[in-house]
Amino acid sequence: MMIGVDLIEIGRVERALARYPGFKDRCFTKDEQAYCDSRANPAQHYAARFAAKEAVGKALGSGVLFTWREIEIRGRPKPGVALTGRTQTWAEKVGAGQIDLSMTHSRELAAAVCLVSPDA
Repeated sequence: MMIGVDLIEIGRVERALARYPGFKDRCFTKDEQAYCDSRANPAQHYAARFAAKEAVGKALGSGVLFTWREIEIRGRPKPGVALTGRTQTWAEKVGAGQIDLSMTHSRELAAAVCLVSPDA
């Protein structure tokens, strides 16, 4: 089993969203953007997904060598993960099976924990 965890300040993501118009498109898929932008406080949801992507990358052992949009966070209430591109190829190479993810946020922080089971 492989585990990854990440914690991020929501304000940091909020500032990135305001200052860098390309941040959304660089880091989030269109479906992730649609979900986050539909929420009352989009920055919380973007931050949680950003933390989730980091946690998945860490659990897969690829760190931040992935392309942000190659890890898509899907679903609610239990989030799921869809991999594409080089990240999917890497996951196959390291024998990754099921990917479980938990995300949370408060007013100031967002966190995610990822558990990757070995391929059966």
